[in-house]
Amino acid sequence: MSVLSNRRLFGTNGIRGVTNKDLTVEMATDIGSAIGTYFNHGTLIVGYDARISSPMLAKAVIAGLTATGCNVLFPGMAPTPTLQYAVKKHKTDGAVIITASHNPPEYNGIKVVWNDGIEISREQEIAIEDIFFDKKILYAEWNRIGTLQMLTGIIDEYVEAIKKHVDVSEIIRKRYHVVVDAANSVAALTAPKLLRDMGCKVTTINANIDGTFPGRLPEPRPENLANLALTVRAVGADLGVAFDGDADRSIFVDEKGEIHWGDKTFALVEKHFLIKNPGEKIVSPISSSTLVKDIADDYGGEIVWTKVGSVTVSQTMKKLKAKLGGEENGGIFYGPHQAVRDGAMATALILGIMAETNASLSTLLGQLPKYHIEKSSVECPSELKDKALKKLVEQVKGLNVSTIDGVKIWFDDKSSILMRPSGTEPIYRLYAEAKTKERASNLVQEYSLKLKRLISGLKS
Repeated sequence: MSVLSNRRLFGTNGIRGVTNKDLTVEMATDIGSAIGTYFNHGTLIVGYDARISSPMLAKAVIAGLTATGCNVLFPGMAPTPTLQYAVKKHKTDGAVIITASHNPPEYNGIKVVWNDGIEISREQEIAIEDIFFDKKILYAEWNRIGTLQMLTGIIDEYVEAIKKHVDVSEIIRKRYHVVVDAANSVAALTAPKLLRDMGCKVTTINANIDGTFPGRLPEPRPENLANLALTVRAVGADLGVAFDGDADRSIFVDEKGEIHWGDKTFALVEKHFLIKNPGEKIVSPISSSTLVKDIADDYGGEIVWTKVGSVTVSQTMKKLKAKLGGEENGGIFYGPHQAVRDGAMATALILGIMAETNASLSTLLGQLPKYHIEKSSVECPSELKDKALKKLVEQVKGLNVSTIDGVKIWFDDKSSILMRPSGTEPIYRLYAEAKTKERASNLVQEYSLKLKRLISGLKS
């Protein structure tokens, strides 16, 4: 899908597209100028991930920013959360980050960050889109063109900031052995250093920086992490952690080599956060497991559901002054550090809980309520998505339903199903969970059939 469709630049998480096809150098320069016009002679940090095209696109964006009179601080390659922390640390007006996060290597993207380190709101995105499409770029006079300065030391500053939020001395005493799968990307710059600072023995895989991602695709999904699980077992490690392409998400493997999806590890962090901070709000997308609500109910927290998307979680945390958020895909937002996804911060929190409880990760996760998850999809032409959603809402009236993002139905037996239109493909995604695998499978089958009939009726 082109980044220029329907006068939209920004998608769910920044601007994304295939390099030199959807996202060209010329376009990146113009986008940089639109961003620069919006920031009005401000000072911004520009950094990038490990993708082959990232240095090229960073230079294009910097040209656009400085052309409009913005000053740029340039640290080069770094994880997204490191750059976000640097915005606050160095009190800049914002940042532009060149990354396509978990997308395949041919993609790249542009994220825009506000002065609090959080990605800009949808209203701010619209303002930049209007400047871009209506050609309202304001170029600076020749003698007011912005400056470019190198920015050094942000990796060390970021690692030191994370260490302030955990009991490092207790973690050091445990001498944990951690396997890090850095996805051939920027997590290699921070995670091994952080772990060694906390007294851990570190074994790395996919830690050489390579924008073709030869080790695995940059999204840390269970099907991509077999080598990490094997390595954890082979070396007898206490923990394995896999990062995505810009290191803001992390998926964990326990000491037995079992890969755990993000709901579980977030619920573990949530549990121990609420034990110490009862009554706090916990922010999570509607796609997250009921497990997250169970923990909030059991430990005196208040769950706040949002639409799917990390920017929405961050913006909601900001609005509510909430201190913790999390997603099922491995994103953990720890507000006392920064209200954004941060894979290294999540890793430190997990190790801190293990050290404090003197328990293994498998034991800690085994103590949480158990759910079985089944996923599926149903084809639906993009032009019928909204009509199908309206019909679906009508059909489920009277049930315990949320329509925050798609339709989610909760049942009395603690099972649930979420049906939401994909933002990128002509499909509806279905996520069912239940106390038994059979019940989850039955829910997916039942509602897949209902959706197919509904969509078929709309076609006729």
